[in-house]
Amino acid sequence: MTMEILLNEAAKTIRAAKHVIAFTGAGISVESGIPPFRGSGGIWNKYDPKLLDIDYYLHNQELCWISIREMFYDFFNVAKPNKAHLLLARMEQAGMLKAVITQNIDNLHQEAGSRTVYEFHGNSKKLVCLKCFKEYHAGDFDLKKIPPLCKNDGSILKPNFVFFGDGIPPGAYTASFRNAEICDVCLIIGSTGEVMPASYIPGTARSHGATIIEINPEPSNFTRKVTDIFLQGRAGEVMGKLEQKLFEGLNV
Repeated sequence: MTMEILLNEAAKTIRAAKHVIAFTGAGISVESGIPPFRGSGGIWNKYDPKLLDIDYYLHNQELCWISIREMFYDFFNVAKPNKAHLLLARMEQAGMLKAVITQNIDNLHQEAGSRTVYEFHGNSKKLVCLKCFKEYHAGDFDLKKIPPLCKNDGSILKPNFVFFGDGIPPGAYTASFRNAEICDVCLIIGSTGEVMPASYIPGTARSHGATIIEINPEPSNFTRKVTDIFLQGRAGEVMGKLEQKLFEGLNV
């Protein structure tokens, strides 16, 4: 089928649905200037993944912070939401989307205006003290001077996202899979399905009868296993075309 036919089918499916969720990965933020972890130009091509291993971090916090600032805050502090983020927020405001479940830690969904966002891997804009568990906003610290220290007990703070060896935040985990079980459409955007247990979410939706619509530049681990409608292309580009179909004739 042509892209035009697939876009029409996707828009029709979404408009007819009662509970649509979006499941997003690194690919949705590439057009905002944030590199993915894997693949060409990915973060793991430049940095050792052990820097985000919780046990290694606990024993090498000051060393890890040098790379953490480069990996995340140098990019994230200047990145802005792109067309894909903005459309998801518009869909939510129009009642077409119930929730965003994201593997990303860049806060761009919230900055775009999305309100119901389940952050499966946490959020880099928050820092937490592992001693007293006090949370801070990363913007409260000058990250040119690292490591950031807890204002309560002086301990080195940790970015409040999931490191290797960390558990998934229980609230986000429960809400994500609950939404997967009750949705009738799951929109996958920019996730290749390589990271577990997040990669189980679209499969859970499919097993409960949902239609899976996937937007990715190339076929992913989801494409042949669970995807019903595959819209091939960059997230912002495809979402821009989908937006026209979704809101055609609607005064929203």
